[in-house]
Amino acid sequence: MVRPSDHRPAGSPGLPGPTHKKLVCHDLCVLRDLTTRQTIRDAPSPGAFARAGDHLGHDGHVSKRTDLSRPVGTSALPEPASDGQPTRVRMTGQQRKSQLIGIGRALFASRGLDGTTIEEIAASAGVSKPVIYEHFGSKEGLYRQVVETEFRILLDSITEALSTEAKPRVLVERAALALLGYIEDRTDGFRILMRDAPPSQPEGAFSTLLSHVTARVEHLLSDEFARRGFSAADGAMYAQMLVGMVAMTGQWWLDSRTPDKRAVAAHLVNLAWNGLTGLQKEPGLRSAD
Repeated sequence: MVRPSDHRPAGSPGLPGPTHKKLVCHDLCVLRDLTTRQTIRDAPSPGAFARAGDHLGHDGHVSKRTDLSRPVGTSALPEPASDGQPTRVRMTGQQRKSQLIGIGRALFASRGLDGTTIEEIAASAGVSKPVIYEHFGSKEGLYRQVVETEFRILLDSITEALSTEAKPRVLVERAALALLGYIEDRTDGFRILMRDAPPSQPEGAFSTLLSHVTARVEHLLSDEFARRGFSAADGAMYAQMLVGMVAMTGQWWLDSRTPDKRAVAAHLVNLAWNGLTGLQKEPGLRSAD
């Protein structure tokens, strides 16, 4: 039933006038013609328009799908979503730095320093360019950090392999496996180290790393040479040969990946220890790793 108070002229407070022809009804986005009076038969559901006294008004509930959290016309700030949707996780400074190093490593390995833009790095990380500048100063700063990180990981791995107590042959096996294992697990890092500095450029990262490894191998070979009655001074030269052979084989295996790393290491040591005239037909490793 329509009450008498509903027959007030259009434009009266609480009733629609000529200028209020259409209303967006909740999140169903249904356009209704309000010139036709309707009787409210059922209680309004949340988000519907309900009658309060003599006025037609919104009940204050808003659909979550509309991304609105307040009735139109208020100045309150939106409340956080409570519908279980995932929210963006804020990172600590160290977490963000690690994320950018990982993203930079992948892009630099694929495109190189010159082929990678700061915009691509920022877009991949979901941050603005100033965030990268804040952590690294520049794209080149990020690149240097990537190179230093990979350099340290590889050097620590090979150094650990050469620092354990074992016979020289076993140590060489372990060092070869350390290099091949790094190539297998961190292919992008190795590509960057190789691109940053091939062995022909002494100032580069990979060449510097080989120099560190060679110094350690030289010490091992010198002791072994002296024990066998050879000139200890020759150990330095043979160390260069041995490390160079392993490094060049690693570069080849980067793209080949056949045979597996243990087989490659076995053949490396077979050549290094037995020489061409004493090669074994089916070489194997003596280390348990």
